[in-house]
Order: sequence, then C-alpha cells, then structure tokens
Amino acid sequence: MTTLKHPSLFCIALLILGNLFWTAQAKVYYSKNEAMQLAFGKGATVKMLSLFPDATQRKKIEQRARVKLDSALFTFYVGKKDGQVLGYAALETQTVRTKPETLLVVLDADGNLRDIYTLAFHEPPEYQPSKKWYALLRKRSIKELDLNGSIQGITGATLSTRAALNSARKVLSIHQQMIPQQPTP
Repeated sequence: MTTLKHPSLFCIALLILGNLFWTAQAKVYYSKNEAMQLAFGKGATVKMLSLFPDATQRKKIEQRARVKLDSALFTFYVGKKDGQVLGYAALETQTVRTKPETLLVVLDADGNLRDIYTLAFHEPPEYQPSKKWYALLRKRSIKELDLNGSIQGITGATLSTRAALNSARKVLSIHQQMIPQQPTP
C-alpha cells in the first residue's frame, strides 16, 4: 500500500483540477454583436435606450414581474431598419445556482416576447434549458410565465428555468411600464 508523502498537496491539486473541470464546461455562445444580429438581423441599426425608473415605476415593475430590480438603470437595445422599429432586446445576467448565465430577451415591436437566447452559461450544461423549451415562452404574457401555471419546468434545470422566467417577466414589465412614454430613438 502506498502512502502519500504530502496529502495536503494532493488535496490542493484535486481542488485545482476540479475547478478547471467546471471552468472548462462554462460556455459563451454569442458575443454582444452576434446577439444583436440574432435579435434584429443583419443590416439593422441598433441603438441603446437607457431607462431610469423612478420609485413609483420600480414598485409597479417589481409587482408585475414578481422580481426585485437589482439596479436603478435598465438598458434596452432598439433595433430599427428603414425607420421602422423591429423590436427591443435586453441582456439579462443573473446567478442560476452558483454561477452566472446571460440571456438575450427579445421583444417584437409591439412588446411581445419573441425569443430568448442563451448567450453564456457557466453552470454544468445539463442544467441549461433547451431552445425548444425557450420556444414555449414565445408570445406569452407576464402572468403566463410561471412555473406553477402554464409553463412546465425541466427536471434537473429548475433553477435555470426559474431564472429565465424571472428575466422574461422583468423585461416585459419594464417595457410595459416605461417604453410607451419614451420617444423612439
């Protein structure tokens, strides 16, 4: 039987290897520029629209979305082509379990949920919702975006699906509360 001469060094090596394994699974799928092409297509003009909801607006947004806003600033990307608004997009980053994910939440010109894309996912891949699951969310209202209602969760990815639904409700709520009062950029 072999004994380890330096068990603490062995433990440190195992921790480093474990961390490298999890880091290697982290995946970035799209850059910001690629994300804007996903949202609006090639040839679209994309402008940033920075929004600063006041206390009353924040309260209404949070009540409707059933999530807390973690910032006083929210940025929409507005896609236009030939002078027409194609839609709105928002980058949403949040911690799923212990690591972040970044989603691109895309609304059509009327403010309906059009698509959600995973831009980066740093949790293990088996926790990531599929494109097929995201497609189930299209055109759903804020009230319908609920795991206890019309949306089925994914076994093993409950936290990821909950995070995606929270992001979608937040983006929809901010759009409904603030975009109608904004001049078109």
